[in-house]
Parts: sequence; structure tokens; C-alpha cells
Amino acid sequence: MMLTKKVRLIVTDETSKLYQAAGVARWAYNYTIRMQEMNHRFGGTFISDNELRKHITKMKKRKKYAWLNEVSNNVVKQAVKDACKAYKVFFKGQAQHPRFKTKRRSTPSFYNDCIKLKVKGNRILLEKIGWVKTNEPLPVDCKYYNPRIKFDGKYWYLTVGVEVTPKIVELDDRVVGVDVGIKELAVTSDGVFYNNINKTASVRKAEKRLKRLQRRASRKYKKGTPKSKHLLKLEGEIRKQHRRLANIRTNHVHQATAEIVKTKPSRIVMETLNISSMMKDKHMAKAVANQKLYFFKQCLQYKCELNGIEFVEADQWFPSSKLCNNCGTLKKDLKRSDRVYHCACGHHCDRDLNASYNLRDYQAV
Repeated sequence: MMLTKKVRLIVTDETSKLYQAAGVARWAYNYTIRMQEMNHRFGGTFISDNELRKHITKMKKRKKYAWLNEVSNNVVKQAVKDACKAYKVFFKGQAQHPRFKTKRRSTPSFYNDCIKLKVKGNRILLEKIGWVKTNEPLPVDCKYYNPRIKFDGKYWYLTVGVEVTPKIVELDDRVVGVDVGIKELAVTSDGVFYNNINKTASVRKAEKRLKRLQRRASRKYKKGTPKSKHLLKLEGEIRKQHRRLANIRTNHVHQATAEIVKTKPSRIVMETLNISSMMKDKHMAKAVANQKLYFFKQCLQYKCELNGIEFVEADQWFPSSKLCNNCGTLKKDLKRSDRVYHCACGHHCDRDLNASYNLRDYQAV
């Protein structure tokens, strides 16, 4: 199976080259979207990435676009491929329309050819950038897939796909049902509750600091005037605060999923999540986004595969919350505010725990 390895780059003099490569990748992505939109406006069909890449290669010979030759050719090629792929996914109805990338909204990132990626201990060779130190060594004598260099607001990272062999783990015969939600991140049929990290004091304190920084920055924006040094410094602090909150939530999801998998059940059943529909509810959209529910499913799925555990997603319309686990009665009038499940048979149980029991007993049709 394929796993992503992420290492931090220890950069000093290479920072400007990394920003330059990320800027060229953003330009190529935006150029592809602009050409596709213009072509569609005049009645043309979809332009393939091969045609666009040939056109950009001819542009490099002009003096006006000589700066494109200062970065690796693979940076531009992959950015064009990514934009065309985004359109193809949009045409299939699997994603929204591709948007232009801006310095403020997008993450600085670019592609490095996997064949030309060389590793020697704690150093890696990047195209037209040179040898860069890393905080830990990458695995050697293996094939790398889709290397990407990204900036998270504080550090530069290299993410690369590496093939690994699943572990041979002795599993028991248990089946574990996992119900996720907003009040609690997850509740398992073993009776374990994983709390919502967004309700803790540390996260609420960090969110308050983020709001204060955003208010201070909003007062300093003036239309038609360049940004001051103080404003640029505030924007950097805002990025770091966003990074800190994202890392806290990601770490909590990893810890919860690892703890579930370490119980070594033979099968884990989880409900199917319709995140796009949940995000349309303006009252709970922010809470759903902060819980990182789709990321929770991804982590649990790949950790199950790594340990040889069967991962099952229950049918989207399976009434795990409305079904009584004791007598099987369907309670159609169950409200979102009802946190305790009360049944006429005398069964009283926490709503999420009852749902995890039903997921544990779920049998695919």
C-alpha cells in the first residue's frame, strides 16, 4: 500500500528559490484556468494539457517570459496537469469549479520530479535548487511518488508517497462500531468517548487570539495603499495561528484513530458521511469543518489497511441513530437535540453510543 512521508526542510539561502518555484507553479495554474475559460467563452472545446504545455514552452523563448526558465520545467508541467485535472473532476460533478490561486488564499507549493529526487542521509536534491537538509532521513532504495514541496505558514515540507508492506498483526474476533459527530468526535461500541477538541480551553484560547489578530489586521487595510510592515507582520502571525489550530486538530484525529486501531478488532464499521450536505447547514458548517470528519475517516481507513483490519462503511441511509439496539424499533421523530435515546421497550442509552452499537451489528446487504 501507499503511505505519505512528510519531512521538514531546513532551509537558509534556498528560501527565495522555493518561493520563486511556488510562484511559477501558481502562475501556470492560473494561466491554464484563464485559457480554458477564454476558449470556452468563444465556443471552443476543452484544451488538453499537452497543448497548453507546448504553448508555454514556446512562450519561454520570448524575453518577456524568460523568468520561467529559472525554475524546473517539471514545476510548470505539473501545475498545468493539476489545473486540467481539476476541470475533469468538475465535469464529472465530483468537485466545484476550479478557482484562481492567490498569494493570500492559496498554499505555496510546487512539484518535484520523482526520478530526479536524490536522497543522501538527511539531505535531498531538488531540481534547480540544490541540496537541502531535512529534519529526518527519507527511506532509501524505494520508489517515490508525487513529491510536493509545501509551505504551511512557518516551515517548508516535502511530502512524498512511499510503498510500504502491511503489518502482520494478530487480531481478535471483535467488531467495533464507530459513530462520529459534533458533540463528541467519535464514540465506539466499546464505550469509549473521544471528546471534541474544539471545546477544550487550549483551542478556545487560540481561537480568541486569532480573532484579536484578525481584528487588528482589518483596521489597517486601506484600499489603494500598499501594506505596511506592521500589517505584513500581523498577517504572518495570523498564518501561524491558523497553522497551530490545524495542527492541534490533526494531532487529535491521529491519536483517536490510532487508539481505535490499537484495540486490534477484526472489523471496524463506520457510518457513511455526506460532508457536502452537512456543510450546507449554516448553523453547523463551522463545527463540521473544525471536527475534520472526512480526515478522520481517511486516517481510520488507511490505518485499518496497514494493520490488516477490515474497514466497512455502512450504507448512507442506514438509521444508526434512530434504531433501537435492544428491540429494533425505528424512532422516526428523533430530534438532533435528543442526546439520550428513550425507547418504549425501556431501553435508555446515550444517542451516540446507541448508534455505535447499531453500526457494530450492521450487516451489508
